Amino acid sequence: MKTVLTIAGSDCSGGAGIQADLKTIEAHGLYGMSVITALTAQNTLGISGIMTVEAGFVKKQLDAIFDDIRPDAIKIGMLPDADVMRAVRDVLVANKASNIVLDPVLGSTSGTELSKKEAREFLKNELFCLCNLVTPNIPEAEILSQRTIGSKEDMEDVAKALSEEFRSSFLIKGGHSFFDKEDEASDCLYLCRESANLNSDIKESVSDKENEKNPIFIEGKRINNPNTHGTGCTLSSAIACNLACGLTMEESVKRAKEYIGKCISVGLDIGRGRGPLLHNLR
Repeated sequence: MKTVLTIAGSDCSGGAGIQADLKTIEAHGLYGMSVITALTAQNTLGISGIMTVEAGFVKKQLDAIFDDIRPDAIKIGMLPDADVMRAVRDVLVANKASNIVLDPVLGSTSGTELSKKEAREFLKNELFCLCNLVTPNIPEAEILSQRTIGSKEDMEDVAKALSEEFRSSFLIKGGHSFFDKEDEASDCLYLCRESANLNSDIKESVSDKENEKNPIFIEGKRINNPNTHGTGCTLSSAIACNLACGLTMEESVKRAKEYIGKCISVGLDIGRGRGPLLHNLR
């Protein structure tokens, strides 16, 4: 039984965060564990409150996991402040964690800022380099790169620049794009030559054959369904599940994109706002 740990915030309505992550892990037939970094009061209409979990208690949760059931992969989501980020970094480094996928939650679909601006420098400079993959959407990639993305060429340039600056592979998700064909939503994967591997004194390099593929555009159909709450959480968790099972980064991302396409296509319609996905599909 492969195990996956999610480090993220809680969504009491069940559509995103820890709840979406655990549903995704279960759907992949793996054993899910969670470390909660914040509590949110939210539903399909938006977020009405956030309560940050104290960094020391985040560390206690992480220590409890690593002392007993070591995760084969880790998904990182909402990290509300620099103290929590520091606690996560310290435990991951001390335990030489592997297969880390980070979804840089800088804001929610409803527009609420989830990660304080002063913590972003720590996120970029101290956590990105520990990760095998970082998965920003287009607005998040624009914030991280301080560049505007208006075309596939811009996606490619920004993915390459972020990968080279922060020494991690990057997946820029195209769901927010309006420059693709009307029925398409492409993601841009850029594989870092030096992929993070805390289990080794040196970085684990991407093979020359894989590197020659850069960038990899992963095509997908734009699905006419406004209920997409928690898509970023779900995709990153699915990628972590695939990495835990030993798949390559490219195959992990492709299979995760296929999975989330199925979850959206079902057309679940719950709540009065932007509703969640149906996760129990394979």
